[in-house]
Amino acid sequence: MVFSGWQRPSLPSVRDGLVGLSFVAGSAIVGAIAWSGEVLALPAAVLFPTLWAFSPNRLVAGLVALAYFLAASRGLPVGVSTFYASGKWLGFALWLAASFLFVLVHSLLWTSKSGWHRPFRYALAWILMSVPSFGITGWANPITAAGVLFPGLGWFGLIAMAHTLSAMTTRAWPIVALVIGTVFAWSSLDWSEPRPPEGWIGIDTHFNYASPGQHAGYAQHLATLALVQDAANAGEKNIVLAESSFGIWTPTTEHLWVRALQDLDVTVNGGAILISAEGYDNVMIEVSGTGSQILYRERMPVPVSMWQPWASGGAKAQVFGKPTGKFAGTLIAPLICYEQLLVWPILQSMLYEPSVIVATGNGWWTGDTNIVAIQKAAAQAWAALFGVPLVIAFNT
Repeated sequence: MVFSGWQRPSLPSVRDGLVGLSFVAGSAIVGAIAWSGEVLALPAAVLFPTLWAFSPNRLVAGLVALAYFLAASRGLPVGVSTFYASGKWLGFALWLAASFLFVLVHSLLWTSKSGWHRPFRYALAWILMSVPSFGITGWANPITAAGVLFPGLGWFGLIAMAHTLSAMTTRAWPIVALVIGTVFAWSSLDWSEPRPPEGWIGIDTHFNYASPGQHAGYAQHLATLALVQDAANAGEKNIVLAESSFGIWTPTTEHLWVRALQDLDVTVNGGAILISAEGYDNVMIEVSGTGSQILYRERMPVPVSMWQPWASGGAKAQVFGKPTGKFAGTLIAPLICYEQLLVWPILQSMLYEPSVIVATGNGWWTGDTNIVAIQKAAAQAWAALFGVPLVIAFNT
């Protein structure tokens, strides 16, 4: 007969499809909850390794990774379209491109073998997504939840979190999840957001940029100086401003700020752009009434929009450059914008035992998305893990 070769889908194949779909949907839900921008929601990410490890096949495991990453970074399409003043298609294209390394690593390392294979392979996956080069797009790493589950335990808390994530890939995961749930309930009862040290303040601003190439003008400098004056009058000594608050740093800009601060007993940390023949550095600069100095050069600018290794004129990536700076005589761990989403910058900085974490950003392009909230939540989690004060300053 003509249709003799046609067969109805077997019940097992329909069932397998539904099982795979449930894994993918579950992973998307986990990614959306964990990376909602609420720091206490981060522990939901511990369920991702379980969904990945027990996926019925490699294809589903890859889709599980894709769903988790896309849900976690769901604000990216809107942000990209705003940044480039383009249609949503560019945002969706970069959103998918950003997920490539995450999906690739988790797809290749997935295994159907039980025993030690799954814990080992998942440990390798999160480590690869924590350090360059894969870690350059290593957002939404579940290891970030260590600060919520094991606050104040520092490197021991990080090790405990690593073991927890690996244990979630074993058949004992329900017991592990129950223990983690108990630990979370206990820690959340006493949870308090990391605060700045006494006399320190981060000033949020709301300057709007019409295009990515626009920088602080004279009027913005005067408005920012007024905010610094108000903070000084309130008794603050060490003032942190947002990324790019100084605009392009020039001798004229330096003269303006040094002269304006001469009668104020304050030290200011602000973001700026330093231009050179090869491109530019995104930096933190310390300014007071006696002069200025470069505190820090960003290790990992945003790929594509800032860091463009295939072209000249973009932001320089220091990658493993100097991870700390001295601001007002205090050793700080600086994190500029994109670095807050990654793992290795903060861990590299904490090796030097800084006294304060300073997290700044310029999120004018993020609009009503949760991107800035996610950055702040990640910074809070890391500060809580190491028991270090945190100062945050964003322009939105």
